[in-house]
Amino acid sequence: MRDDIAYQVLVNDEGQYSLWPAHQDVPAGWRAEGTTGTKDECSAHVDEVWTDMRPASLRAAMGD
Repeated sequence: MRDDIAYQVLVNDEGQYSLWPAHQDVPAGWRAEGTTGTKDECSAHVDEVWTDMRPASLRAAMGD
């Protein structure tokens, strides 16, 4: 990842997060979560909100 471009935070249907260059189209299966900024800012946000790394389907199967 480059440090000199803006990033956005993406999330998929399984509740998994990813950073993506803000100037590129969002890939299929992902949606913009609403947070944009530097790589460090976006990474910090993901660290704060993605507290359970299990996919949503696994959480549902486990009754969580």
